Amino acid sequence: MKQQLKKTLLITTVLGAFFFAFFALIACDTDTDIDENGYGNGNGNGNDVAQQVFRIGAIQPIEHPALDDAFRGFVDELAAHGYIEGENLEIDFQNAQGDASTMSTITDRFVAQNKDLVMSLGTGATQTMKAKSDTIPILGSAITSFTVAELVESNEVPGGNVTGTSDMVPVIEQVDLMLALLPDIQTVGFIFNSGEANSVENIRLIREEVVSRGLEYREVTVANANEVQQALTSLARDVDVIYTPTDNTIAAAMGMVGQISLETGVPVIPGATTMVEEGGLATAGVNYYELGRITGLMAIDLLHGADPATMPVRVMTEDSIIVINGTVAEALGITIPDHLLDYVITTD
Repeated sequence: MKQQLKKTLLITTVLGAFFFAFFALIACDTDTDIDENGYGNGNGNGNDVAQQVFRIGAIQPIEHPALDDAFRGFVDELAAHGYIEGENLEIDFQNAQGDASTMSTITDRFVAQNKDLVMSLGTGATQTMKAKSDTIPILGSAITSFTVAELVESNEVPGGNVTGTSDMVPVIEQVDLMLALLPDIQTVGFIFNSGEANSVENIRLIREEVVSRGLEYREVTVANANEVQQALTSLARDVDVIYTPTDNTIAAAMGMVGQISLETGVPVIPGATTMVEEGGLATAGVNYYELGRITGLMAIDLLHGADPATMPVRVMTEDSIIVINGTVAEALGITIPDHLLDYVITTD
């Protein structure tokens, strides 16, 4: 009887150890499922990281509604999959307020703190962070061309510690929209900050498209927001429409840009949908909230050990949306074609 009891206890002990190990293995499985494009689909829902707090540094170069939307989408997507600030996530968000030395100080601190991941908005912030670390995973967002900015070797295989999401604008669709609203224009004006690699590449692409349509162009550059008013007013005298890319300097002054547009009667086609809401006429642009959401999904993979060197840059051109400011169109006497009426918004 005692011998039988010993055998029973032995079997029970072995089985208990087996099931304990089995369920422990399941609980420790932290892999995030990957969608058909190679990006996390959020099935890593935070339950697997209950005992770990991920530390993310986030840097934004300047106040900019499009960048604000991108960061909001990033945070919301992480939260939707169980990565909650104050629980298993710590996000140290910093805004450089347009100051290069402040941006350098912020990135130095992120390196000293050895963040698990840095999410950087815009080309300049990402370039600054990359110059400070080749080991911390850097997830850039709202960058027109990662290759032109020399952040990656290629979009398909980044090859280093940087990857992310591109806001490359759909230039063909933008020019199509411009001509649909303003069929009689002959000369397009460009205004941008030549110090922003993002803007230089965007203008190169739109310039080629404008010329291919038989249109002429004029362009002016600015170094900072203080130069925008004079440059824009001067440019408006010589052109029928003004185009500005997803340029941080112009975006920061978009309220003034919209006012000058109304005063001169020259419409502005900006690169970002948020810039339309602030006084631009219309654009076919990127949904920055969606851009941030996709960036958040990529962050989940990186936090769980994915290699940025082999994680492709996501380009959002195929996800562009049209926005037309009906209030501005009415003020400028522009008739919106019937097939575009579904894209009209009104502003105060």
